[in-house]
Amino acid sequence: MATLNLPTKPLCLFLFCFFVCSLIHYAHAGSISIYWGQNGNEGTLASTCATGNYAFVNLAFLSSFGSGRTPQLNLAGHCDPYSDGCTNLSSDINSCQAAGVKVILSIGGGAGAYSLSSKDDARQVAKYIWNNYLGGHSSSRPLGDAVLDGVDFDIEGGSPNYYNDLARYLSAYSAKGRKVYLTAAPQCPYPDAWVGGALETGQFDYVWVQFYNNPPCQYSDGAITNLKDSWEQWTAGIKATYIFLGLPAAPVAAGSGFIPVGSLKLEVLPVLKESSKYGGVMLWSKYYDDQTGYSSAIKHDV
Repeated sequence: MATLNLPTKPLCLFLFCFFVCSLIHYAHAGSISIYWGQNGNEGTLASTCATGNYAFVNLAFLSSFGSGRTPQLNLAGHCDPYSDGCTNLSSDINSCQAAGVKVILSIGGGAGAYSLSSKDDARQVAKYIWNNYLGGHSSSRPLGDAVLDGVDFDIEGGSPNYYNDLARYLSAYSAKGRKVYLTAAPQCPYPDAWVGGALETGQFDYVWVQFYNNPPCQYSDGAITNLKDSWEQWTAGIKATYIFLGLPAAPVAAGSGFIPVGSLKLEVLPVLKESSKYGGVMLWSKYYDDQTGYSSAIKHDV
């Protein structure tokens, strides 16, 4: 019987290349972050996490804090924090976390009243957030006993001062045994006018840059150059572990910047994944995602 000589070297080379390429693909696999809380018709927090589409849910927003203000949570039509009506979200938060979803308190927003007047003010706000939403203790926790995973800086007004101090104070609470994740949602013009200084601290784990409502640095009509140039500024310029592409989940969710699913998959994501800092996609918001099914359409490509 004749001996069959297999091309062992080419086979080994093929297997090696397949292994390496698989590792590269895995390293650049991302996840989806969503904002929830500003529309009572977007479903419950528990059902949001149960979709399996999201790795992060940002509770929007702690819309009033700092400079002597009484901190106030605003979850729109979901519950009334003034009458302790949001404490029942504790079980939803626990179910989300049990499913591996990180639940983050987003502070700020586009319509809040907030600012920090001093370094000590930042320390007091951090202490309040720790005791009322994170691992501390308070008799008046707005979301009940559940412990959130971190804090998102969605600062879009007021003053940019002292958010670097707030970031350091919040991060320091990680020393108490449970990691406090810090995230931020800057606008895409670099550096961001509100949280640019805070991001320089290097304390942030995830930064979902809002590549919308800013034509000079967003995708538009098939043109990726502006977005790509801005992305490269962000990934090179800040010390965050991962950068996310922040997008509206529907054309009507923002004034501009929506990227059709096909364009995102074929044109945009392959370029962004070239960066080791690529983390995934952030969407505004759960309500609009429900209308379009955007996250379901992109999750296997993110």
